[in-house]
Amino acid sequence: MMESGVPVCHTCGEHVGLNVNGEPFVACHECNFPICKSCFEYDLKEGRKACLRCGSPYDENLLDDVEKATGDQSTMAAHLSKSQDVGIHARHISSVSTLDSEMTEDNGNPIWKNRVESWKEKKNKKKKPATTKVEREAEIPPEQQMEDKPAPDASQPLSTIIPIPKSRLAPYRTVIIMRLIILGLFFHYRVTNPVDSAFGLWLTSVICEIWFAFSWVLDQFPKWYPVNRETYIDRLSARYEREGEPNELAAVDFFVSTVDPLKEPPLITANTVLSILALDYPVDKVSCYISDDGAAMLTFESLVETADFARKWVPFCKKFSIEPRAPEFYFSQKIDYLKDKVQPSFVKERRAMKRDYEEYKIRINALVAKAQKTPEEGWTMQDGTPWPGNNPRDHPGMIQVFLGYSGAPDIEGNELPRLVYVSREKRPGYQHHKKAGAENALVRVSAVLTNAPFILNLDCDHYVNNSKAVREAMCFLMDPQVGRDVCYVQFPQRFDGIDRSDRYANRNTVFFDVNMKGLDGIQGPVYVGTGCVFNRQALYGYGPPSMPSFPKSSSSSCSCCCPGKKEPKDPSELYRDAKREELDAAIFNLREIDNYDEYERSMLISQTSFEKTFGLSSVFIESTLMENGGVAESANPSTLIKEAIHVISCGYEEKTAWGKEIGWIYGSVTEDILTGFKMHCRGWRSIYCMPLRPAFKGSAPINLSDRLHQVLRWALGSVEIFLSRHCPLWYGFGGGRLKWLQRLAYINTIVYPFTSLPLIAYCSLPAICLLTGKFIIPTLSNLASVLFLGLFLSIIVTAVLELRWSGVSIEDLWRNEQFWVIGGVSAHLFAVFQGFLKMLAGIDTNFTVTAKAADDADFGELYIVKWTTLLIPPTTLLIVNIVGVVAGFSDALNKGYEAWGPLFGKVFFSFWVILHLYPFLKGLMGRQNRTPTIVVLWSVLLASVFSLVWVRINPFVSTADSTTVSQSCISIDC
Repeated sequence: MMESGVPVCHTCGEHVGLNVNGEPFVACHECNFPICKSCFEYDLKEGRKACLRCGSPYDENLLDDVEKATGDQSTMAAHLSKSQDVGIHARHISSVSTLDSEMTEDNGNPIWKNRVESWKEKKNKKKKPATTKVEREAEIPPEQQMEDKPAPDASQPLSTIIPIPKSRLAPYRTVIIMRLIILGLFFHYRVTNPVDSAFGLWLTSVICEIWFAFSWVLDQFPKWYPVNRETYIDRLSARYEREGEPNELAAVDFFVSTVDPLKEPPLITANTVLSILALDYPVDKVSCYISDDGAAMLTFESLVETADFARKWVPFCKKFSIEPRAPEFYFSQKIDYLKDKVQPSFVKERRAMKRDYEEYKIRINALVAKAQKTPEEGWTMQDGTPWPGNNPRDHPGMIQVFLGYSGAPDIEGNELPRLVYVSREKRPGYQHHKKAGAENALVRVSAVLTNAPFILNLDCDHYVNNSKAVREAMCFLMDPQVGRDVCYVQFPQRFDGIDRSDRYANRNTVFFDVNMKGLDGIQGPVYVGTGCVFNRQALYGYGPPSMPSFPKSSSSSCSCCCPGKKEPKDPSELYRDAKREELDAAIFNLREIDNYDEYERSMLISQTSFEKTFGLSSVFIESTLMENGGVAESANPSTLIKEAIHVISCGYEEKTAWGKEIGWIYGSVTEDILTGFKMHCRGWRSIYCMPLRPAFKGSAPINLSDRLHQVLRWALGSVEIFLSRHCPLWYGFGGGRLKWLQRLAYINTIVYPFTSLPLIAYCSLPAICLLTGKFIIPTLSNLASVLFLGLFLSIIVTAVLELRWSGVSIEDLWRNEQFWVIGGVSAHLFAVFQGFLKMLAGIDTNFTVTAKAADDADFGELYIVKWTTLLIPPTTLLIVNIVGVVAGFSDALNKGYEAWGPLFGKVFFSFWVILHLYPFLKGLMGRQNRTPTIVVLWSVLLASVFSLVWVRINPFVSTADSTTVSQSCISIDC
């Protein structure tokens, strides 16, 4: 396959074949989804006339040609040769990966090639003739074959794309184009009609408006192809869970990360773990890894208690099919828990389980109370030995396996999923890379111990709300027509404990229900850090298996963005392609590594330089080559824990590709965006899965200060990516595998903090205009009035049509708009300056948040007021605009009737700012209408200085007028 350049059919594994022009057959010109003519004809017979990947309808001319040629063409039935079969299953190394640059010789090593040939011969001698599927079926009696045939649904797709109806999408796109045209005419008017009396204000406003238009384009056009998806869990079970046969569902490794148990309560983490262990999924296919990056004995002891309670909780959940399976949230539900329950013993067992859970909570609370004060000599374990993690910055790696096949069963004697505690080694002088480094350590540990082909990562406060969530993801990842190119399946984030009005847009509904649906129609949603199921091979830096090699003929085209356009190739790209083919050959031999002795195995691994990429662990390297997962047969079970300890040592990643090209990518506090971006650049696509019952639920900061602090961290990560080599503005163009609309979306994720600069200037303009009596717009003509009216109407209609196809409420849209302004003039502004200080000057500035008050009532945290520097800029803007409105009305009262007309535009502009900042004002006042004194002092001081300066520069009464007034006053005889 690497030599021919012809892609392989996603469905049957055959070459797609050539069309009448001798070019590779392409069914869908939108995404170049590889499907052969035979499978394409079969889809047409079944009535499917849209692409399986992107949902775009097939070309009508192609449909006519295929229907005409169906009677003359014979279906390809010849099996691929041995070398072709190897090529189909060989992995393709991405053009942006460092794996292909590790080979040290340009033309290969003749000795190495000879050794490979000798190993091939040895493998062929040892290899026994395999029985084909046809032969095996021939040996089975016809009656038994009839019984073993899958149900009809088993052969159907496991998921389908549901396009947005054209009646909703066509007007939406039309209005977007009209809005673009109106914007062009609007800027032509603005630029050609300057305000000479307020040139500085006019120029500032025009620059700000141009940036806002640019930001709108970046945000709007990635929503051009929104799609919905539907999964069929029953078909998944019919295909992979046949009665009387071994369960063929893929295994999943869960990652849960935590750092400080005093800030991340152990009870919340425990509920997340319990919800994972009680999943509706085969227990032998589930392993849960807990990363304790703070090496806290409290986390370890709470996990011991959790493992013991799970022996009661898991069978209770599965017996009565309860939802959700996190006990804290299940027992706190204010619903009829008897609904749909028919077992007479349910009420009795539920009461007993609730009592057991409350006793379990008491034990956890006792551990937390005990951990509040650390003993001078450090913590001691039950056997009297010191706790290895007494110094969280200098301790060895720790691994403890609970439950599982060799652990304790549940109270009914059934096996439980494996639970593994992991605390990676920490030593002074090493860079540990925070959460991204912890996740990479879990990748290696899980590869050594269980090596599931898929990984699901969750934050410690995100529990499984839908016990069938993993099955939903498997409908994509295990679908042979869709899953081969999928790097991850992302679920939307949903939250508990948010106030009904969602004052600070904590739910992020517009992002998760509008933007992410739009991205799903292009190359897939961005990775948001939690609630994501990964293909393990994508984390290892490999490209998608079905991605064709770079075209060699002039007729081939780029599969991502420009159909029919030649792909330019420079000598460096040709060199990288040659190295990629050489490494693919090495991977082929490593796939048969079980047939080699120890010396040959070590020589093979070192020759391909896998150690330079993945690290010095032969067991881990072997696991990376097992696409279907499972522990390597050559691994010694008695030494697996020792090997797992080795791969989490602090020096393991030194001089490797970890964090650079494989695993979670380092270089930003928002490692999630960076990791997903690298995968999309390699040609992978992602899937957005939105089941009716939310898959996962978490907690979010609902008070103002904590929310701004969270937004500050996200914005800082975006600025770090903007200033790094991975900036989407210039990274990933070589392979041409990142679609242009997808690139626009990633550019939007890294430039949005910079909108804070024009936004804070624009929000200051109304107050300046009211205080100076000037305005940024000249006297409006009829044409200008039509343009302004058209622009406002296009903005409103775009929002209405967006709400129509997405199902988002107008309240959610308004809250999102408000917090865009609140975050823009506070957290985003600080993130820009902090990012430049950190990346350019090496100065790391932290904005600390300290609590001032608390409330125990419902949503009491909403009313907590905490001092933070982030509160000053928006408070100043509020006061300045309020002062401006008062000054404007006073001035209009003094000047008379003719001053009210110009005042209307200025006051409307100022009220626009105040309305957007109103939730901030409510949060600032708190329930008791009290504000930290220092916030008031700084804001009043800045507002007063600002107002006085402008009054001094351009007072309401001119010098001549003031002289006349003073003279007239003197002549008055009191």
